[in-house]
Amino acid sequence: MSERGLLIVLSGPSGVGKGTVRKAIFERDDNEFEYSVSMTTRQKREGEVDGVDYYFRTREEFEAMIEAGDMLEYAEYVGNYYGTPLTYVNETLDRGKDVFLEIEVQGARQVKDKVPDGVFIFLTPPDLAELKARIVGRGTDTPEVIDERMKVAREEIEMMALYDYAVVNDEVHLAVDRIKDIIVSEHYRVDRVIGKYIKMLKEI
Repeated sequence: MSERGLLIVLSGPSGVGKGTVRKAIFERDDNEFEYSVSMTTRQKREGEVDGVDYYFRTREEFEAMIEAGDMLEYAEYVGNYYGTPLTYVNETLDRGKDVFLEIEVQGARQVKDKVPDGVFIFLTPPDLAELKARIVGRGTDTPEVIDERMKVAREEIEMMALYDYAVVNDEVHLAVDRIKDIIVSEHYRVDRVIGKYIKMLKEI
């Protein structure tokens, strides 16, 4: 039976570029992660595809899954639900595959409670001025929503202490390299591999 995979959680404030960095990771030829597509009740943005970028569901459908216990984590953010369906994550980890989650900070707190041995990576902006410029540059939010996102972003950055690593997203390819290096190192941690060697010693 294969070893259980790693659960890798990438989160950070809105506008920091989580989606861009995640896409860049999965476009690389050496990628070996399985991406767990998140679910949301927000409207699709131009170019987004259901089941690829997100599973887009109604509020009623999402709340039914919460009630049934079918979400690993979920959060309500700026008026919409975001979350991670549970079944896919568990089945993939049990097959020995690493699962990569790109989720909101509120959701990451829930995952850490349920899967404390996950790898939690906080993606940070170079500074708050750059973060606001990225949110404004998307052209998808009203000034009121932008102000709300910046308020929430400040609160989320203060929660960085809950994570194992902080990676600055100054340039996407550099952020990708840093994240890949972290995950390679995590696979060699003694507390992750020692069980295999204790089992081998018992069989001698």
